[in-house]
Amino acid sequence: MGYKESEVGKIPVHWEIRQLSEIGEIVSGGTPNTKIEEYWNGNIPWITPKDLSGFTDRYIYSGERNITELGLENSSAKLLPRNTVLFSSRAPIGYVALAGDNLATNQGFKSIICDDKKAYPLFIYYLLKSKKNDIENIAGGSTFKEVSGKVMKEFKVQIPPLTEQKAIANILSTLDEKIETNNQINEKLEEMAQALFKHWFVDFEFPNENGKPYKSSGGEMVESELGMIPKGWKVSKLSELITLYDSKRIPLSKNERDKREKIYPYYGASSLMDYVDDYIFDGVYVLLGEDGTVIDELGYPILQYVWGKFWVNNHAHVIKGKNDYSEEFVYMLLKNTNVSSAVTGAVQLKINQKNLKNLSVVIPEDTDLIKQFSGILNYQFSIIRNNSDQNKVLTSIRDNLLPKLMSGEIRVPLDDEVLSEKN
Repeated sequence: MGYKESEVGKIPVHWEIRQLSEIGEIVSGGTPNTKIEEYWNGNIPWITPKDLSGFTDRYIYSGERNITELGLENSSAKLLPRNTVLFSSRAPIGYVALAGDNLATNQGFKSIICDDKKAYPLFIYYLLKSKKNDIENIAGGSTFKEVSGKVMKEFKVQIPPLTEQKAIANILSTLDEKIETNNQINEKLEEMAQALFKHWFVDFEFPNENGKPYKSSGGEMVESELGMIPKGWKVSKLSELITLYDSKRIPLSKNERDKREKIYPYYGASSLMDYVDDYIFDGVYVLLGEDGTVIDELGYPILQYVWGKFWVNNHAHVIKGKNDYSEEFVYMLLKNTNVSSAVTGAVQLKINQKNLKNLSVVIPEDTDLIKQFSGILNYQFSIIRNNSDQNKVLTSIRDNLLPKLMSGEIRVPLDDEVLSEKN
């Protein structure tokens, strides 16, 4: 397994250097006229770079919006086949995904429809992920950086034989497949927890003394300031259920921030904030935005369920449950509580500590039901935590392997290769 010098550095002797245009067709996208209703809300998925923000799966099937056949025909958007490699070429540069089905993109992409005799789409997906910085460095533009079609077509990459491409992609994809499976399990577990919480604590169909759904089985309901609630329940302030740890926020220098970011997970609006917490939290907590994007369009809070050692900036409330109220219960309660009444500010939205603590919530006076529900939640969320911790390890392995496999520093043994070298 020898190596040779090339334009992109040392590569295995039987690898080649190719322009991207030599391994597939480079395709731009487009946007139908937004003022023409007939162009929109069709059955053709239409992807923008925004749809890939925070997107971690390999395959994307849909975005926020769809276009119609008429919209496709009357714009520069093109229908891209499954396995097209999508690469965002501006705002920002370097988001990568594979088309899970036929779809179109806006003009913020330079996508590659691979020649299946020369390039394996999954390999090119990983190759472009490894080349993000290189491509970004040659982008043009004064107002904002953009990769032109010409630059993308002429960009040179190292290409192994097709069999080796598939073998390399298989190693990385196996790791990603496990990560995606864990994420899907976590999503389903949280959906189940959410549905059960709503059934018990919103619809009041918790099991009565006979194990029957309370409200639909004729359970007595009484009036309260928040509407009809089960007899034996009460309206309480959130302060009875939670403890806030916001007072732990202490200014931290940039050097200290940089050190911490390399060791512990960071949560907050931006790692470049001037004031962040000097306190390392350790355990299970619920984070809720204090200012900025604090609620969704319906008035429900933006939350994070976190655990382990981490640090946050001063734009998030740090919450723990107290007494019989677990963090998992508080997390579900807040996800189902409209907090619009606690929000102040017209331009910069804010939820201060006082307003947060004074939120009214409905809970049973007898906490046995809370304990029963928390037992179910604790089991589900322990699986979520385990899967997420496993994903951190798998992601680290994948990210360390990616540049080494793509450069040929680590080789994948192939029978075909051994035979060719012997001959």
